[in-house]
Amino acid sequence: MEGILPLLKPAGMTSHDCVFKLKKLLRTKKVGHTGTLDPDVTGVLPICVGKATKIAEYITDAGKAYEGEVTLGFTTTTEDASGDKVEEMPVDRAITREEVEMVLRSLTGEIEQTPPMYSAVKVNGKKLYEYARQGIEVERPSRKVTIYDIELLDDRERFEGEQVSFKFRVSCSKGTYIRTLAVTIGEKLGYPAHMSSLVRIQSAGFSLEDCFTFEQLETMVEEGTIDDALQPLEAGISYLPKYRINDKVAEKVKNGARLMIPEDLKDISGPIAVETEDGKALAIYRAHPEKAGMMKPDKVLRNDQ
Repeated sequence: MEGILPLLKPAGMTSHDCVFKLKKLLRTKKVGHTGTLDPDVTGVLPICVGKATKIAEYITDAGKAYEGEVTLGFTTTTEDASGDKVEEMPVDRAITREEVEMVLRSLTGEIEQTPPMYSAVKVNGKKLYEYARQGIEVERPSRKVTIYDIELLDDRERFEGEQVSFKFRVSCSKGTYIRTLAVTIGEKLGYPAHMSSLVRIQSAGFSLEDCFTFEQLETMVEEGTIDDALQPLEAGISYLPKYRINDKVAEKVKNGARLMIPEDLKDISGPIAVETEDGKALAIYRAHPEKAGMMKPDKVLRNDQ
C-alpha cells in the first residue's frame, strides 16, 4: 500500500491519534502525518502511507490555508477556545469593518511570531506544553512566518457587543500559529482575543473536497476499495518545480548522482522534483551548496524500478 490519504481530521483527536488509528485500520506500520494539527482543529490532514512517507516533510513545508474565527473580549491560556480565561475586557465600542480590514492588511507579508506556551515547539529538549502544564513560563524564540493572503469572511459593516466574533480566511507559510495570529488581531484592535474555531482548508495540493472521514475509510476497508482513497506520491509534491529526465539520466538519479541544474531552474533555491517523462517522481534535488551550477539529491524516492 502506497500513496497519500487526504484525511478530514475530526475535532478531539491529535495528529498522532489519527496516525495510530489509521495504522490499525490499514494494517500497516508505515504511516505518517504531515504536520501537527491541534486537537480542536478540523480539516485537511494529508497522511502518507508506505513509500509516500518519504515526502512527508515536503508536504509539511508547503503552504497551508485556514478558515478561522477570532473572538474579542477575552484571551486564554492556550490562545484558543479550549484554554482557561486569562484576561477579560468587554468590547466597549463599535468596531468598523474598515478597522478590521486595515488590521488584516497590516499582517500580510512577513511577520514575527512567538510560539504559544501550549505548543509542541521544543526549548532545551522539552516541548513547551510540558513546561506549561507544570506552570513554568520559559523564554520562547520568535520566528518569522509569511502571511500570503488574509481576508475577512463577514459582510457586517460594524461589530458590536461585549464579545465580538468574526471569521477570516488565511493562506500562510509553514510554522504559522493561527491561534497567535488571532491574538495579534485582537491586540491591534485594542482587546484581548483568542481563536474560537479553526478549520484547515488546504495543505500543499489537497483541499477539503479531496478528504475522507474515518467513517468513509472504514467502509472502504470493509468493501476492499481503500486504494480509491489513496492519491499518488506525486500529488504531495505537485507544487514543487519539476525537472523531467530521460531513461538514461533516470538510472543515474536512482543511484544518487549529481546533475547539472537546467537553465530554467537556476534561480530556484528550494527543492526540485526530478521525474520521468511520464511524470513519475524519482527524487527531490537541491542546488549543491559548494558546486555552482550543480544540484544534488535531497532524497531518492524510487530506486527499485
